[in-house]
Amino acid sequence: MIKMYLKSTLLFLCVITLISCKNKDSKQSNDTNTNVRKVINEASFEKGTFGYDKDFLQKNYKNTLVLESDDKKAILALSPELQGRVMTSSLNGNKGISFGWLNYDLIASKEIKEHINPTGGEERFWLGPEGGQYSIYFKPGKSFDFKNWYVPKVLDTEGFDVVEHNSNSAVFHKEMHLINYSGTKLDIDVNRKVSLLTKKQITDALQLKTEDFLVVAYETSNVVKNIGNADWKKESGLVSIWLLSMFTPSPETTIVVPIIEGAKSKLGIKVKDDYFGKVAGDRLKKTEQTIYFKADGASRGKIGISPARSTKFMGSYDAKNKTLTILEITAPNPTDSYVNSAWELQKKPYSGDVLNAYNDGPLEDGSQMGPFYELESSSPALALKVGKSYTHAQRIYHFKGKAEILNEIAKKTLKVSIDEINTAFK
Repeated sequence: MIKMYLKSTLLFLCVITLISCKNKDSKQSNDTNTNVRKVINEASFEKGTFGYDKDFLQKNYKNTLVLESDDKKAILALSPELQGRVMTSSLNGNKGISFGWLNYDLIASKEIKEHINPTGGEERFWLGPEGGQYSIYFKPGKSFDFKNWYVPKVLDTEGFDVVEHNSNSAVFHKEMHLINYSGTKLDIDVNRKVSLLTKKQITDALQLKTEDFLVVAYETSNVVKNIGNADWKKESGLVSIWLLSMFTPSPETTIVVPIIEGAKSKLGIKVKDDYFGKVAGDRLKKTEQTIYFKADGASRGKIGISPARSTKFMGSYDAKNKTLTILEITAPNPTDSYVNSAWELQKKPYSGDVLNAYNDGPLEDGSQMGPFYELESSSPALALKVGKSYTHAQRIYHFKGKAEILNEIAKKTLKVSIDEINTAFK
C-alpha cells in the first residue's frame, strides 16, 4: 500500500513538473512573441513619419495627447508639458509625413538651456513683444543683446494644465505673472483650446467644391484675460498673443504671403525684410499682390506684413512632397495697433506686424538651431481692462491631392497658382 502511494505521488509530481515546464515555456514564448511584435511595430515607422515622432514624444513627454479623425488619417500630437503645444500632425495616419519640426537631440538630452529651449513644435503659444521698452524677454535696464534675452519659463519650460481632452479637442490653462522692460506687472490668465477640424468644416470654411484630397487641419483658440489690479495701457506696455509654427524646410519649399495692393504712400512698405539684417534679393521676391520667401533652412532671415497689407491667409508649398500648407486668421483691421518686437528702444512701439515668416540658417559662428522655417501670426496689442479678455484664433491646414485640386485651394487662399509658386525663384 505504501509502495503504491509513493508510486502515485511520484507520478503526480512528474505530471505537475511537466505541466509547469510547459506553461513556463509557453509564457516565455508568448513574452518573446510580444517583444518581437513590439520591436517590429516600433521599427515600422521611419524617421520623418508621424508614427516615429509620436513614439518619440510619448517616450520623452509622458502626458503627450493624441487627437485623431474617425478614419485615423488626420492626427495631431499635443504636449501639455510644452504649454499645450501642437507638436506635429499628419494627414495620412502614423505612416504619413510628420509636418512639425522637432529638435530630437535637445528633447532626448533632457537638458534645460538658459535662454531658450528650442524643442520645436508645429504651433506654440507665446506673448509679444520680444524687444523694445515693453518687452517681456528683457529685464528692466538691460541692453538688447542675446546675453540678456530670456524666454519666460512659463512660455518655455513650464507645462499647462489639461482642463478637457477627448478624441478631437483639448483645452489647456495657465496663470502667468510677468514684468515687462518698463517694470509693469502683468497678471494673465490663459486658456488654449486645440480642435481637430472635420473635412466638412474645412470645405465649408474655404468654400471648396470637393473633398477629394487628404488633409489635416486644426484650430487653436487662445484666450488671454487681464486678472491683475490695473488696466493694461499703451503708456505702460501692452502684450499680444503670438503663435509660431515650426516646419521642416527643403530646397523646394516656398513661403507665400498674399498682400493688399496699393501705393506705398497709402499702405506703407509691402514687407519688412530687415529683422536680422536685410534678406538677400535672391531669397525674397515681391509682386504687387504676393511675397515669395525661400524656406530652405539655409539662410537666416525674417519678414513681416503690416495690418494695412495683411490678408487673413499665408502659407507654403513643398514641391518635393506636393503638400500645401495654409495659415488662416481673422482678417486684421488695418487701424489696429500691433506690438513692435525690434530689439531696441522704439520710437513706434505699436507699429508691429500681423503676419511673419522666418527661415532658419547658420549663425556667424557656423552653429544652427534648426534647420526649420516658421509661419507666425499675432493678435493686436491688448489694451484690456481688469477682468476683460481677448481671443486670437489661428487655423493650420495641410493638403495633399491632385494638382488641379491643390491649384484651386492655392488660388482661393493665396491668390496664386501652384505653377506661379514653383517658378517664383526660377
